[in-house]
Amino acid sequence: MCEWLSGCSEAAMVLLSLCIMLFMGFLVTRATRLLRLPNVSGYIIAGILLGPYVLHAVPDTFLSSIGFVSDLALSFIAFGVGGYFTRETFSQSGGNVLVITLFESLTAGVLVALSTHLLFHMDWSFSLLLGAIATATAPASTMMTIRQYQAEGPFVSTLLQVVSLDDAVCLFVFSVAAAAVRAWEDGTFSLTALAMPLLSNAAMLLLGLFCAVGLRFLLRERRSEDNRLILTVAMVLAVSGVCALLDVSPLLACMAMGAGYVNLTGDTRLFGQLDRFTPPILTLFFIVSGMNLNVGALRRFGMVGIGYCLIRVAGKYLGAYAGCAVTGCDASVRNWLGVALVPQAGVAIGLAFLGQRLLPEAVGELLLTVILSSSVLYELIGPASAKAALFCSGAIAENGSKRGRKWERALSRRLGKQAADSNL
Repeated sequence: MCEWLSGCSEAAMVLLSLCIMLFMGFLVTRATRLLRLPNVSGYIIAGILLGPYVLHAVPDTFLSSIGFVSDLALSFIAFGVGGYFTRETFSQSGGNVLVITLFESLTAGVLVALSTHLLFHMDWSFSLLLGAIATATAPASTMMTIRQYQAEGPFVSTLLQVVSLDDAVCLFVFSVAAAAVRAWEDGTFSLTALAMPLLSNAAMLLLGLFCAVGLRFLLRERRSEDNRLILTVAMVLAVSGVCALLDVSPLLACMAMGAGYVNLTGDTRLFGQLDRFTPPILTLFFIVSGMNLNVGALRRFGMVGIGYCLIRVAGKYLGAYAGCAVTGCDASVRNWLGVALVPQAGVAIGLAFLGQRLLPEAVGELLLTVILSSSVLYELIGPASAKAALFCSGAIAENGSKRGRKWERALSRRLGKQAADSNL
């Protein structure tokens, strides 16, 4: 198949390769759904099957030319994450959820970074980037379980807000870690080299907010659904393109644009429309991720990968427990919140690709292998851990009450829709 596609015209090769990838993703998820696995696991498995180490069904030249899919998918992911940061959400919880999120994210990140360097003797560049990626959590498995059992109550309220903030903290931490790695890349630490990337990211945040104002202006009239989608996609692409031009991750800028727009307009309908537009893009992103997984390098996953999986889960649990204790949360939330924060996929995989570019080839490949392999593992155990947390916290037992808060239900629908469509 690969040789036949290579002999086709460029247009035919691209179109048929995309067709094969999407069909394979669909077919594999039919099988993984029977096993009650999230779709993201099926997409990664489909990519592995299509990749150069199994079927080799897609030409290498095509695979090397679609790196832009990663930036494109991450831009839409970040814009959607920004849509969760509404004033209504934060007014219900004050600063407690922010404290809990910082505790659970940073505890996991610090433990992974220190253990990777001290126990497994990896260099600081690798350790810092792996620790930064460890702070991320994927809400898909958790949200699908919440929807299935119609869980409600204080535990679900806290969980929804934590998973909304978690990726934002991860993006900031990764920016700091990437800046530190670049500052040390010549073997000498430079405060200027450290400060410049941070200033660049701050500028990207301002760019995102500025574009949010522009998007509000563009959509203020009675635009048709088609034109609203066209203008929004164009704006996301513009922000992503500027970030690529300046060699800065588009995540923070697009997230700031999403947060700015939803708070300026209160328009959540736009995010729902994007949720219906992006599944093919996100599907390709995860399939490409699986195709880039070096199956031969899995033997190098070894103790570093096992240690990453175990230490990250321990850090999430301990951090969530400590954050809940500091903020005075109920015991049911304190004891079980960390169990529901196991899954990790979309944002972590995207950051692994960004981190791979900052490291030497062999080390960067190891970073990508660890994250891709552990993401599949986390998505396998994520639904079971989320279900256990919901049962043990009493959240499922409380679902008979219909007096749930409006903001909680709206956020649950948004996250649940995204989880069902793209399984991030």
